Amino acid sequence: MLKYRLIFGTLMVVAFVALVLGDGLLDGRFAGPSGQGIRGTLFSLLLVLLVVAAQWEFAHLAAARGLRVFLPVTVGASIALALTWYVLQVLSIPGHVYVLAVSTAAILGVFLYQQRVCGLAAVMANCGVSLLSVAYCGVLAAFALAIRIDFGIWAVLMYVFVVKSSDIGAYAIGRLFGRHKFSPRISPGKTWEGMVGAVAVAVVVAVVFVGCCDIIAIGWPVAVLFGAGFAFIGQMGDLAESMLKRDAARKDSAAAVPGFGGVLDIVDSPLVAAPFAYLFFSLVM
Repeated sequence: MLKYRLIFGTLMVVAFVALVLGDGLLDGRFAGPSGQGIRGTLFSLLLVLLVVAAQWEFAHLAAARGLRVFLPVTVGASIALALTWYVLQVLSIPGHVYVLAVSTAAILGVFLYQQRVCGLAAVMANCGVSLLSVAYCGVLAAFALAIRIDFGIWAVLMYVFVVKSSDIGAYAIGRLFGRHKFSPRISPGKTWEGMVGAVAVAVVVAVVFVGCCDIIAIGWPVAVLFGAGFAFIGQMGDLAESMLKRDAARKDSAAAVPGFGGVLDIVDSPLVAAPFAYLFFSLVM
């Protein structure tokens, strides 16, 4: 397990950093209707791949509970919502109009699909879980792209690395020193000692980013606050996905990535942290 985590974890880090840096080099190469340079093209493509995989895994977790996620509707709606900030660079329409149109289409699409495929059987359960999947995989993902487009590559790298490093800190310290359970009903492996490790590692990473990268208006005291706060938020995101897996009686969301489980197991904490990170950067940058 640890060997696979080290190998595939390193490969994912290198690939992600290379993609984000390459994405930054493409900024401004293409222009939108207003003449302003389009940003986040490669990041948007990555997001589409992750959203599709996450939706598929979410559907399989729901199926374990006898629920139907209407993938033809939810995948399209999740992609459309996740790409909101990118689409608004290309289309000259108000953002709220786009989001309301996609959301309305998703709601109506789910009900129409339910009527066609399942009729009156488990309407609230199927429609409810389908719309939850759109909110979880689509709406939350949109804020990750928003950070990339509005605040640049260093902000998105800082947000992702702080959150994921807190996972590493929690896992390592928890395995070595964990004694006191943090949330035994949801995730028996999590401990308060692991949470301390998560905060410590996340703070170090945040301070390093502020010291080495051009993230304006963020001094080291704010970086410490960012690291500590997002260590907790990231762990809450992990617990949220653990609730879904425990309800489905599954250890992992899938077996797509050796040592990690599925895509949802990798992106669970950054997904939940994304709206809070966008708010944070909006206030300090």
